[in-house]
Amino acid sequence: MAEFPNKRTQFSKDNQPKKNGRPKGARSRSTIVREWLECSEMIVNPLTGKNQRLQQSDIITLALVKKARKGDVQAFKELMDSGYGRTVNQIDHTTGGEKLNPIPAIHWVKDKKEDSAGTP
Repeated sequence: MAEFPNKRTQFSKDNQPKKNGRPKGARSRSTIVREWLECSEMIVNPLTGKNQRLQQSDIITLALVKKARKGDVQAFKELMDSGYGRTVNQIDHTTGGEKLNPIPAIHWVKDKKEDSAGTP
């Protein structure tokens, strides 16, 4: 049985490693999406009522605002998340979900029998 890999012929001209991955110069999906969102179009701006050249991202945002104004809660949530950031879910990992009882404050009361020197 032959030893594998055969060090003598491991990378000969006939046995070259396959070139995997994306070819050089190929664009990623995010690059293609960004290019499409940067394309502009002449439309009537619903906010100003004037014919303007707007990018696709602006047109999509305006459509999302229109849906949110009609009562679409998911559209409103997406607008708020993109404008102000997503809320962070806080998980209580210290008490197992039980409520913590507040520690009562201790108030020191000066005894009436104390004299001015502070001895009882």
